[in-house]
Amino acid sequence: MDSLPVYIPIVFVLTTCAAFGFFVWAIDGVGFKRLDAITPLFIIPLWGTLTAILAVKGFYQDTASVPPRLFLFGVLPALLLIVVYFIFFRESFIERLSLRTLTLLHVVRIPVEIVLLWLSFGGQVPQVMTFEGRNFDILSGILAPIVYLVAFRGGTVNRPVLIAYNILGLLLLANIVVIAILSLPSPMQQMAFDQPNRAVLFFPYIWLPTIIVPIVLFSHLASLWKLLFASPKKLKS
Repeated sequence: MDSLPVYIPIVFVLTTCAAFGFFVWAIDGVGFKRLDAITPLFIIPLWGTLTAILAVKGFYQDTASVPPRLFLFGVLPALLLIVVYFIFFRESFIERLSLRTLTLLHVVRIPVEIVLLWLSFGGQVPQVMTFEGRNFDILSGILAPIVYLVAFRGGTVNRPVLIAYNILGLLLLANIVVIAILSLPSPMQQMAFDQPNRAVLFFPYIWLPTIIVPIVLFSHLASLWKLLFASPKKLKS
């Protein structure tokens, strides 16, 4: 990983910070005096620090275990936190998030895909994980500002457009997640044996599955919840 140009990790760290920044911006509509709103502001940086330390110490590079350490001590805790919020804080937190910001947040997927392409050139992820292969997730980032302009025009909220966009975004996200899992060097690897998905086992790219992907996933799920179940008044927030 040390042989990679220095601009690659810099761009990725800035992209991770941007994803967190958009998420904080979305929480602004909830109000920072609530415990359920403040908690992610502490948990996400703490989790990012912990996973970074583990990655630097080589903890995730032990890929012999089933399931991989990356899942048990990286992805699973973030998924459990999302489940907790959807069970206990739907009305108090999720329905109060800014739908506009949750939509714009997905622009961070553009630099993520550019970084993945650079990592592919450096031999750290397979080409299949890039938009030159089977990963089309960059479309979600490109469409985000366009959907924003169309869906929130004239003070109204275009539900069909936003619902379609978020479903498409989830499908594109699921596609690359499956490819990444099957390309990860582990007993479950099924593809890209010549150039596996090694980058996510190292810092700072560990933040892709542990920070960025959970934020993106939560943003889609929260948006769909608001669009399908929240009152029209809350949609305009």
